[in-house]
Amino acid sequence: MKNSFKNMTLPELKVKREEIRKSYMEFRFKLIVGHVENPLKKRTMRRQIARLNAIIYQHELKGSGDVS
Repeated sequence: MKNSFKNMTLPELKVKREEIRKSYMEFRFKLIVGHVENPLKKRTMRRQIARLNAIIYQHELKGSGDVS
């Protein structure tokens, strides 16, 4: 799972990040209500979002370096 994002393009990464953020918010609401089978999923989703943010930032730095 860690390396599955490296082969994606920048627009694909941004879409994937938004999908995971949306599902993370839904999961948080379910966690509050108490209808969750695996509460550790919250941690993995948070880490995926952080991983995507880092990869997107790297792509943006590469893109800004080429323009200058």
